Amino acid sequence: MPIYAFECSACGHAFDRLQKLSDPDPTDCPACGAPQVRRQVTAPSFRLAGGGWYETDFKKDGDKKRNLADGGGSDGKPKAAEPAAKPAEAKPAG
Repeated sequence: MPIYAFECSACGHAFDRLQKLSDPDPTDCPACGAPQVRRQVTAPSFRLAGGGWYETDFKKDGDKKRNLADGGGSDGKPKAAEPAAKPAEAKPAG
């Protein structure tokens, strides 16, 4: 369940509340009793950063370590482009 921050616009009392997404927000201030409580917009306490999945996510035991975000190999360097397959030589008819 998420924690929401609230503030009373009448007295300025700020408080947090652990509640379900479906629970209604409180309307009355627990400090002064005024029905002027509003939900505050706050920053999350964690940050997801990076260009892709972490190397340990969804990895099987036999897989080599590699950076999935930049297509790198196990040494962390980008893989060299593989040479294009040569087209099959046309055989003369006959």
